[in-house]
Amino acid sequence: MAEKNFTFVTEFILLGLTDHADLKVVLFVLFLVIYVMTLVGNLGMIFLIQITPKLHTPMYFFLSCLSFVDACYSSVIAPKMLVSFLVVRETISFSACIVQHLFFGVFITTEGFLLSVMAYDRYVAIVNPLLYTVAISKKKCVGLVIGSCVGGMINSLTHTISLGRLTFCGPNVVGHFFCDVPALLKLSCSDTSINELLLLTFSGVIVIATFLTVIISYIFIAVAILRIRSATGRQKAFSTCASHLSAVTIFYISLSFSYIQPSSQYSVEQEKVVSVFYTLVIPMLNPLIYSLRNQEVKDAVKRAIEMKYIPC
Repeated sequence: MAEKNFTFVTEFILLGLTDHADLKVVLFVLFLVIYVMTLVGNLGMIFLIQITPKLHTPMYFFLSCLSFVDACYSSVIAPKMLVSFLVVRETISFSACIVQHLFFGVFITTEGFLLSVMAYDRYVAIVNPLLYTVAISKKKCVGLVIGSCVGGMINSLTHTISLGRLTFCGPNVVGHFFCDVPALLKLSCSDTSINELLLLTFSGVIVIATFLTVIISYIFIAVAILRIRSATGRQKAFSTCASHLSAVTIFYISLSFSYIQPSSQYSVEQEKVVSVFYTLVIPMLNPLIYSLRNQEVKDAVKRAIEMKYIPC
């Protein structure tokens, strides 16, 4: 008889990043600037790579794919978050919430796979430079990117399907600024133990496997760099890896705090702060990291600017 009194949730209320009205305008401007910089930086990076023949190499092909993914998964989150700063109560329908979660899961997982693929690319380029064109052919590059996307889809669909089997009968207030799995599981009135196991297992395996790929690749890279006799050669080899290593470190540290932890240790406030990094800040930083620490990208930017101001 009690089941008849259930009112199934048709929409969720997103609490947003803060409930302090005096901070909302400031945060709106701040995150609007961050989002605009993210789009300009990542789309600009893609455009720059496309118009610069010198950058038509596997490394920059992967970088352009990474920039596309950064722009996409930031766009899944940022618009709704910005709206939440301007309205009294931000709502999202149940179906829209599931769709947001699905696409975010696809892009964020694909990013992790792409970062490990880029580490493998640097490993081959530095450790086995003579075999580079064979080992990282155009066909293999496309295959690695497609594989990363398929891995992202499988992971996200697994969690989305398992989320769809749950019952939500109230409350419907999500203590977050987007539809993240741990926050949604807190609201379900059905058993979420399978979902929590899937989340911990899939996230743990993917993060550990991809991060180990990066670490092992860079161990071999470090050994190879130390064997280079020329100081200039060592510096050039290190500069091509430093930007990627910086991006990887920030990404995996923030992601690990969010998903590789038991639900009993889940903290909404901690999750919000960490989520800001991997949903908004990291996509903005990636093009800056790769452009500021990469001489080839800086040279391409200078040439593009010079071409713009050359009179016809």
